[in-house]
Amino acid sequence: MGVYPAIRKQIEGRRGSGLKNVIIGTAGHIDHGKTTLIRALTGRDTDRLKEEKERGISIELGFTYFDLPSGRRAGIIDVPGHERFIKNMLAGAGGIDAVILVIAADEGVMPQTREHLNILSLLQVKKGIIALTKKDMVDQEWLEMIIEQVREETAGTFLENANIIPVSSISGEGLKELIAEIDSVTEIVEEKDAHKVFRLPVDRAFTITGFGTVVTGTLISGSINEGDRIEIYPGKTETRVRSIQVHEKSVKTAYAGQRVAINIANIKLDEIRRGDVLAQPGCMEPTMMLDARLEILKDADKIIDNRDRLRFYHGTSEIMCRVVLLDREELKPGESAFVQLRLEEETACMNGDRFVIRTYSPMLTIGGGTVLEPNPPKRKRFKEDVIDELKIKEQGNPTEVVERYLIQNSDKFPEKKTILKAAGNMTAELYDKIAAELLEKKLITEFRLGDETYVLHVKYLRDVETKLTELLESYHRRNPLKSGISKEELRTKVFEGMKPRLADMVFGYFEACGIIRLESQYAALSGFKVQFNKQQEHIRDTIMQEYKKNRFNPPRLSELAAANRLNINQCQEVYIALIEMGELVKLDEDIAFSKDAYNEAAELLRKYIKDNGSIQLGQFRDLLGTSRKYAMALLDYFDQNKITKRIGDNRVLF
Repeated sequence: MGVYPAIRKQIEGRRGSGLKNVIIGTAGHIDHGKTTLIRALTGRDTDRLKEEKERGISIELGFTYFDLPSGRRAGIIDVPGHERFIKNMLAGAGGIDAVILVIAADEGVMPQTREHLNILSLLQVKKGIIALTKKDMVDQEWLEMIIEQVREETAGTFLENANIIPVSSISGEGLKELIAEIDSVTEIVEEKDAHKVFRLPVDRAFTITGFGTVVTGTLISGSINEGDRIEIYPGKTETRVRSIQVHEKSVKTAYAGQRVAINIANIKLDEIRRGDVLAQPGCMEPTMMLDARLEILKDADKIIDNRDRLRFYHGTSEIMCRVVLLDREELKPGESAFVQLRLEEETACMNGDRFVIRTYSPMLTIGGGTVLEPNPPKRKRFKEDVIDELKIKEQGNPTEVVERYLIQNSDKFPEKKTILKAAGNMTAELYDKIAAELLEKKLITEFRLGDETYVLHVKYLRDVETKLTELLESYHRRNPLKSGISKEELRTKVFEGMKPRLADMVFGYFEACGIIRLESQYAALSGFKVQFNKQQEHIRDTIMQEYKKNRFNPPRLSELAAANRLNINQCQEVYIALIEMGELVKLDEDIAFSKDAYNEAAELLRKYIKDNGSIQLGQFRDLLGTSRKYAMALLDYFDQNKITKRIGDNRVLF
């Protein structure tokens, strides 16, 4: 059976291009005429899997399309069975633009009619039409009674004011009016954002000889191009788009709102399944926990207790889960609450995604909700800070969402791509605007290291500053003669497990702020100075006098202490302090030179080599008037610090 002839002529005369992409779903009780109605509208049978495989890449199983008088091409998802309604038709929150609720005029509203209507409401489908099929099988009086029943059943729903159009798929009566209404409804449907992250929930995967693996689904956001790299979630397998078909035609690019068949490269059929999601690489993280707002239907015959086991439907996936009630002991029909869903299998989603829950057995739809956090930590119940966080995420203020994330995660040194992933559907452009606003308010600081940009909240930086200050103050009190704590020790205490380059990045920030002072190996508070008491000052002066007097033949510390009747332990403390202060240059465990003597020796060395081309150990010894031991120690130290390099018995400048 083809399209009603008069309608086909009207459509063909007004066919346009480059218009809005529209997906229409069907809903209704079994045997109420959904498939027959679609065949009358489109001239196509939606149950032709065998033919589909034989002719190549196609997407007609449970799906077809037709051209509206406006020129828009509307895709239609037809699902004859109840279970397949959930799994096939509802490809995520944004998969369907409008619905045709099909009700047979000879039977009226039935249990599945009500359940489908509930599901559509839970998934926040906002536009729809009611088609009363089998008009030719009832008289006018009965028809008017059924229309009244439908009005009562849809009162308070998104279909409350929807037009009810009686039709006969056999005679064609009412089809013209139905098509006009579809055209009118799709005109006001909000167009999906093709600039968002590409996501396509997989509703079917199969292989075609000569092509390989093909997947089909509704492109719920973004766009995809032939040749693009994509990722299969939740497994995070990377692949490439070989070719794309939309409405049986090969295209280079597919856009949000279109039904799409994608031929993917180097993926075996057993590596992808229904419920997986094709998406932009790196845009999501697999998870087995979700924070969400869960609402229970008013007419649900079920009270949810903490940790009840339920069926979770998201996109094209079905996963068993436990419901952890975060703010109450039980959830009654008509109520909503913050929950954490603990899944039994991995999934991947974004905040703002809609979902449906059903009882384990018998399988009845009892509620649904919105994902608020797709990668949460394990939550404890009845925590005010957790509830406050979820309230902010639920409100959907993008700036608050980003700031809250940074407050909670700055210790992980998040990058822009990580923040975008956590924020869900947020575009890079919107994030940049928010970041600029937060920077202007001095609420965040950006750190650039190589090609990466890290973003830290000022609250975290204040906490780090407090910890740094307290640690260094304590260290200076305990070690007044030490120039500072080793940077490695400080990294460990302040940034446990953090990469040194990231820790040093933050140390540099606090040095620029005048909080700390950094030396090559040490860190100290910016205002800290080594303070000697009177006894230590005497020891310091004695040591420095001896080292300056014997500039190229410095004494051993033990000999110096004995000769001057000084306590060796006290001498050792002052000696180490002078080395850290740079007043003495330590060459090895037993040998140190005064700073002036070291610099003089280095300058004599450079001049000699410039004049003579190289120098040998004996020549350097004679130049300084010192012993072989001290000359060798100096030359080895110069080699280590790349002032000189050894070639055989000679040294040349590095």
